[in-house]
Amino acid sequence: MQKFKIATLSDIEDIEKIPLEERLPYFNSYDLLKYGAAINPDAKAVSFIASGRNYLDPVEISYRDFLHRVTQTANLFYALGIDGDDVVTIIMPNFIDYYYMYWGGEAAGIVNPLNYMLEASSILDLCRSAKTKLLVVQGENADEVSADIWKKVMAIRKDIPSLKGIIRIGESSDEKNGIYGYEEMVAKFRGDSLDSRRTIGPSDTSSMLYTGGTTGTPKLAIRSHFNEVCIPFIMNLVDGSLSPGESLLGITPLFHTLGQVGAGTLAFCTGGRVVVLTPYGFRDTSVVKNIYKIIEHYRAVDIFLVPTIIFAMLDVPVEGADISSFRRVSCGGAPMSKEIVERWETKTNAKIWQGYGLTEGTAMTSGDPPDGERRIGSIGLRLPYFQHKIFLLDEKGRFIEQAKTDEIGTICMKGPNVMKGYMDVNHNEKAWAKVGWLNTGDMGRQDADGYIWLTGRSKEIIRRSGHNIDPAVIESPVYKLEGVHVAAAVPKPDPYAGEVACLYVQLKEGYSLTKETIMRYLQEHIGEKAAIPKEIVIVDNIPITTIGKVFKPALRLDAVKRAYETALSPIQDKVKSFKVDVREDKALGIVANVILKPNTGIEGENITSNVKDILSPFTIPYRIEIV
Repeated sequence: MQKFKIATLSDIEDIEKIPLEERLPYFNSYDLLKYGAAINPDAKAVSFIASGRNYLDPVEISYRDFLHRVTQTANLFYALGIDGDDVVTIIMPNFIDYYYMYWGGEAAGIVNPLNYMLEASSILDLCRSAKTKLLVVQGENADEVSADIWKKVMAIRKDIPSLKGIIRIGESSDEKNGIYGYEEMVAKFRGDSLDSRRTIGPSDTSSMLYTGGTTGTPKLAIRSHFNEVCIPFIMNLVDGSLSPGESLLGITPLFHTLGQVGAGTLAFCTGGRVVVLTPYGFRDTSVVKNIYKIIEHYRAVDIFLVPTIIFAMLDVPVEGADISSFRRVSCGGAPMSKEIVERWETKTNAKIWQGYGLTEGTAMTSGDPPDGERRIGSIGLRLPYFQHKIFLLDEKGRFIEQAKTDEIGTICMKGPNVMKGYMDVNHNEKAWAKVGWLNTGDMGRQDADGYIWLTGRSKEIIRRSGHNIDPAVIESPVYKLEGVHVAAAVPKPDPYAGEVACLYVQLKEGYSLTKETIMRYLQEHIGEKAAIPKEIVIVDNIPITTIGKVFKPALRLDAVKRAYETALSPIQDKVKSFKVDVREDKALGIVANVILKPNTGIEGENITSNVKDILSPFTIPYRIEIV
């Protein structure tokens, strides 16, 4: 594959002089696998580590055997009635079999990977929406998580009208009850070609992914095979990207859009290897403890992470491990501060490549130019063949005009990466600013050189460790609690997760609910554990607009203030006073102004250094004023 150096927007425009269709050697995900496997069929495609403690003892599969098993799996699905319009829903952690299910499912029909941590009621709603025909789960005896997933699936299976069967991995069949043991079934099928003789077109639907979406409401984004194959191809056009035989560490859950690329097709289309870091990634704490030894052993060159994991890795000593192979960390989910970037690169000598993406854009769509200036805090330049523009929109999300240079508006995108639409047509009304242009819901500005800077969101999605959380998931249940008058969930900066949910509650007159009571109630009634608020604030009055709507911008400023004041509390003994004044800024969005009056004998320079150390993990920009 030809590689290009990208330093400026003009380099990207030069690449685009040849149409993408003339560069692409494949137009569906099954052909992408065949292309990558043909480079060296005996090369390792996947190395699966069951535990961070046992990283020297992986389960491995060659490209020849990987493609064979994917094809067998597709043929099993076809025999069970799956064709190009039918949906296979996968609910499991990143076991090695997930790879066969995902790409075998796309070769046979449509894949719908779901977050296995969702509660049964949420899984049921999404399966009904997707019209799931087959469910795939790990056998209940694999571990405690798998047993819990199995219990949830058994509780809802009869309430999914479209469901015809369940594939159970690692356990035997119970065909009378529509349960098929994967291992005993798949061995019966050929692995050299598709029994369906299906011709998979580039516009055929490949997957439906659950997302908080551009407008906050949970929904299913429909993506095409062309969406999915163009992303890894374009990312690998860049000089320094993955080459045949090189290893990519796979840590992101495969139910997440970044997992499908950053722990899958980015390597597969080049003949590279994915090293799967346990079913649970960094939830297995032994992975963090041994991460640099793992990099050394597998000669890894790249890993896709969210900032929270980078923070964790900074606290782990390298201890003499040879990590010279490690070229970069590809990071999305939230911008990082200059201090954190410098600390990481000093420690590892591996660059941080910051990018931007979303499920509707099939993962990454922009990033730091690898051979050009990196402007920390921005999301870089658009990737080749993808378009990003800042539009000014009306209240209904419709296009008014394109923003001027450095004028804040809504980031909109167009290109071969953009989804076909949402499963529920009602969700599509506000998804498009104008024909072909996806409204991301993110606010930003574009400078004179084409760099894009995030400044906030038009919809108050909460992004916790790269996952989108809809405020309504929190607000709807709490309104069912007697005594709640008004409730509003907003993102609160967090040094580890990027953002967490902060819930503001105004009680009805005469009620005296406590924060603890509200929290216990939400823990029982929110279907997504990541959405449970980290803080509940009971206030006398929640701000309301003139037409009676909750004014969330004011609450978000207060949440930033609370977060920064709490973080800075350790410096109280060094200052006579400090306060955090949070305001909207025309260029940066939200900015925190930290105003300090040091104690007598303490230098302003020293206290400034303390503040920088404390606030470096946060993504909201700040200014320091010594008085």
